Amino acid sequence: MSQPDVTIYTKFGCGYCVRAKRLLDEKGVDYTDHDITMGGPKRAEMLERAPNARTVPQIFIGDTHVGGSDELATLEREGKLDALLEG
Repeated sequence: MSQPDVTIYTKFGCGYCVRAKRLLDEKGVDYTDHDITMGGPKRAEMLERAPNARTVPQIFIGDTHVGGSDELATLEREGKLDALLEG
């Protein structure tokens, strides 16, 4: 079984985005990073996928909306992130 697609929506200069990407990098996770600093179609895509999201990062593992950096770190702390990444 392959790892589900991981997508993260970020903005330039966002410390929380850096923290989330660092955790994913440390775990060796391949992810697609969409920089929405200037808005555009990827911001619209993010809002379509997570209508109540107004901050970044917004992280998706497969079709699961994880939320932001804090939620990602909580999943890791609780030992639930690896299972989610395994699909």
